[in-house]
Amino acid sequence: MPAIGYARVSTGDQDVALQLDALNKAGCETIFQDQASGAKTDRPGLADALAHLRKGDILIVWKLDRLGRSLPHLIETVTELERRKVGLRSLTESIDTTTPGGRLIFHVFGALGQFERDLIRERTRAGLSAAAARGRKGGRKPVVTDDKLARARTLIEQGLNVREAATRLKVGKSALYEALAANQTATTASKTRLKDRVA
Repeated sequence: MPAIGYARVSTGDQDVALQLDALNKAGCETIFQDQASGAKTDRPGLADALAHLRKGDILIVWKLDRLGRSLPHLIETVTELERRKVGLRSLTESIDTTTPGGRLIFHVFGALGQFERDLIRERTRAGLSAAAARGRKGGRKPVVTDDKLARARTLIEQGLNVREAATRLKVGKSALYEALAANQTATTASKTRLKDRVA
């Protein structure tokens, strides 16, 4: 099956020759390269290599850390290779997913990816629950704070319209309209509940 190589060095001080020699020895027909740090997202060589791969090909790297800029990115890349029916070999770690034993690696990476997604969802839910228990809602902070809303109501009572009040407070007109409407709705609901209790 066609073997495609990928090599990466982090800085100009590193020599890619060691990787290239190993990839050539492994029988790579074409080798793509990048000079970028592990954390850098822009890696045109890797993008070209992934675009070049076809079903049945095998991607060969010197080490797994050359392929992924982080564990989540590595998991994502390996999972995508499996989906496309592309094999993966890492020379240093002696991983070869074209063998029965090596195919287990794909399943392990897939399970790790699902595990990470589940953890993120669990942390998000726990964070929202903790915030709600402290009286805070999740999501972005409101543009129109309680203080700005009170000042806006004062300005409007003094004769300014909503657009002028929004300009004065340096907030969007639409955001101020929404905040005033929400406040009015909350006030009305509160008065209704109070009347019900008195009755």
